[in-house]
Amino acid sequence: MEHSTSSLSGVLKFALTALTVLACSSAPAQWLWIDAAGNKVFSDTAPAPEVPEKNILKRPGMRSAPAAVEADTAAAAPQAAPPLSPPKPSGRDAALEAKKKQAEEAELAKKKAEAEKIAKARAENCDRAQRAKATLDSGVRVATTNAKGEREIMDDKARASETQRLNEIIRTDCGPAPQAQAQ
Repeated sequence: MEHSTSSLSGVLKFALTALTVLACSSAPAQWLWIDAAGNKVFSDTAPAPEVPEKNILKRPGMRSAPAAVEADTAAAAPQAAPPLSPPKPSGRDAALEAKKKQAEEAELAKKKAEAEKIAKARAENCDRAQRAKATLDSGVRVATTNAKGEREIMDDKARASETQRLNEIIRTDCGPAPQAQAQ
């Protein structure tokens, strides 16, 4: 009786081992092919119809690729695809740099437009001040309007005060632009 029990246990072990091997060999169906870039692709689904038959290396139920196909793909793969090394991180984001450059250009254009606006206003102020000073220097009588809307003729004191004010405007607006405004 002991002999039949040990024999039964050996048969049981063999059956379990055989089932394990069969279970492993019937793993989910796998396809293996080489894509247009020369990369091996593993998938549970069949490749697209445009993949040539010679690039399909393994189908479900097929143990391995035929030797001729393996030799062809081994020879073609290194030529078709560059060596498989991870891309080196450059630490740069091209899109971010492009946006940054665009923002800098917009800021520069804005500053340039502002500088042109200031230069135009300075030129207009200089021209007006020079014309007004020329009028005062000519000695003609100049009338101004007071707060009540009445017309008054400028006396010598008002004329001197206005000349001093115009000289200050000419000094600030009729020369080269100050450094703070030029930038």
